Amino acid sequence: MKLLYDNLSVEVSKMTTRAYSTSFSMGIYFLNNRLRNSVYSIYGFVRLADEIVDSFEGFDKKFLLAKFKEETFAAIESKISLNPILNSFQQAVHQYNISLDLVETFMYSMEMDLEKVEYTPEKYEQYILGSAEVVGLMCLHVFTEGDLGEFQKMKPYAMKLGAAFQKVNFLRDLKDDYQVLGRSYFPNVDISEFNCAVKAEIEREIEDDFEIALKGIKMLPSSSKGGVYLAYVYYKSLFDKIKKLPAKRVLTERVRINNGRKFGLMINCMVQNKMNWV
Repeated sequence: MKLLYDNLSVEVSKMTTRAYSTSFSMGIYFLNNRLRNSVYSIYGFVRLADEIVDSFEGFDKKFLLAKFKEETFAAIESKISLNPILNSFQQAVHQYNISLDLVETFMYSMEMDLEKVEYTPEKYEQYILGSAEVVGLMCLHVFTEGDLGEFQKMKPYAMKLGAAFQKVNFLRDLKDDYQVLGRSYFPNVDISEFNCAVKAEIEREIEDDFEIALKGIKMLPSSSKGGVYLAYVYYKSLFDKIKKLPAKRVLTERVRINNGRKFGLMINCMVQNKMNWV
């Protein structure tokens, strides 16, 4: 029966999520059980694309990404794929009516990573839209479980949360992006002259995104609120840690939240959920 293969496909997406991100795995754990598999499937899909453009040195990345994109839309159209992660992703797309425009926009941002791009404010916004905001919207389709009215109401907040997460990633990965991958996402910023004033300006932008996003998290149904809030708390803690560092240290090290601290955040989230924090 195909059900056995479908279950295996979800397990592969789940294993991928757990292997690459303990923080997102913890957030998914706090979602209602009926939502988890689809969010694992979305993360697995996003992670595969990201690995192609970031990690597959020595291979033809452009060819691999083009092939992956072709196979993604073929999987959605035919409702099956021999790639387990794409098979589980297409299930989520159909179950929650995830717009193909979101998938297309995401793939476009991944294609941007294949070239050396001088990021203007417009290209910066386009990249964040495709690499982060639309991923948040894919998940929002799952969280609202087909209620388009609720989806539209919370859409701006989900986009702000995705943007905040991505900008924190940019700061956290500044060293590797610039020195290893030759990328610089922040517009009109010369990384070789990155200083505290530039860092503070970026941080103000992220603070605004977090503030708006939190309003949306409070509007989420109880089935997803706890998981999204935990992801918010994790990234806010990471951001607060980055803010305390001088600009030069951000350029020379990758800031992390250790597993002990992550566990503490998880326990705190459990307590807040029990206390009905909203």
